[in-house]
Amino acid sequence: MSADQVLVNRISRAVRERLADARAERDRSGQGRMTAGDERHFTRQLIADELGRLAHEHLSAGGEVLTEDVEHEVSEAVFAATLGLARIQPHLDDPDVQDIHVRGSESTWLKRRDGTRHPAPPVADSDEELIELIRLVAARMGRNERRFDAASPELNLQLPDGSRLFAVMDVSSRPSLIIRKHLFSLSSLDELRDRGMIERGLQSLMSASVQAKRNIIITGGTASGKTTLLRALLNEVPLLDRIITIEDAYELGIDRFPDLHPDYDMLQARPPNIEGHGEITMLDLTKMSLRMDPDRVIVGEVRGGEAFPMLMAMSQGNNGSMCTLHADSSRTVFPKLAAYVAMADTALPVETVNLLIATGQNNAAMNGSITEVARQYITGPDVKEGMLNRVESAIRCYDPCLSCSTHAMGQMPMVVELRDVDGKLLRRLDRNF
Repeated sequence: MSADQVLVNRISRAVRERLADARAERDRSGQGRMTAGDERHFTRQLIADELGRLAHEHLSAGGEVLTEDVEHEVSEAVFAATLGLARIQPHLDDPDVQDIHVRGSESTWLKRRDGTRHPAPPVADSDEELIELIRLVAARMGRNERRFDAASPELNLQLPDGSRLFAVMDVSSRPSLIIRKHLFSLSSLDELRDRGMIERGLQSLMSASVQAKRNIIITGGTASGKTTLLRALLNEVPLLDRIITIEDAYELGIDRFPDLHPDYDMLQARPPNIEGHGEITMLDLTKMSLRMDPDRVIVGEVRGGEAFPMLMAMSQGNNGSMCTLHADSSRTVFPKLAAYVAMADTALPVETVNLLIATGQNNAAMNGSITEVARQYITGPDVKEGMLNRVESAIRCYDPCLSCSTHAMGQMPMVVELRDVDGKLLRRLDRNF
């Protein structure tokens, strides 16, 4: 451990103790908690006091005081350790870093937005220090305090900047921490098009689909941009539509766009307490959402029994709902949905489940890396005996047929060409859907 880090740890402990005392005193006096801005300002004052005390000690002992540059460096490190993520904070503040992977006290890797991966110095001097850091984050940064110990070895929460933190211990060889940073600057179809991620024609199709209240599933692999695309589509929803979002951990950030969505509620799953009670699952939340008078239900990620109430909502009046789902192709979306419905213990026969999926879903967009959303699933009159339409290997929509307009009855006239991977025309749809 370097001398600077020893100093940072020493001052950090003193500042945290004084900050905790101040919080306790405010609670006793009935003043309530400080606002985030006031707490940051107060912490800066405490750090300055401790650095002043340190300088006085050095001068009294005939030693040298810290230079201005070193004092600033120590101050920022102490602030990050007190209210931030300590040595992880500089990576969190770096706009070029997309993901942060920490395994124990030895391995730290950064994934940058250009797709490259680089090792970084350790962010903790021991596994125990890393676990303690994660516990501090769980206690002070989530919307609700979360436990992180042998009895609750998994932690999943949203950081104040919107990033998603996942940590695991005890069931892994070393405690691990993964942070995925969200680009809230990419929160509209216009912004995706400006970055070259989608073409104008595809933007028109997706915007018209949202405006016409089509039910949409966004699929793709890990880190393919499903949440980014869902957030962009969500921001195409009309101003007065009431939206309920359901997530395992808050990621969509609908509360960051109050001018676009004045009427919304955000629901988040909750793990059980230490006695094993109080768990609220995604399935529970999906059922709750249907009692909250939603115009649209948005499920951050479908991966279990919540698929059944979601499909019921989509097929009984809550049109325009959306969700994401992990899948390697659009062909696998619907078998996975059927499997997820079975996890809800509905005891429905496969044919009934398939019919429910066929009536509830209008579009399934497959993310390559968001650079091309090329596969679309479209229900139609050729759905027979509860069986799904055959999903072609690729469905491309070309500019001549993308003057999509939303009519008063919600019908969207459009021509869609279904082509195979070699570009051969397989089928042409010219219809209102």
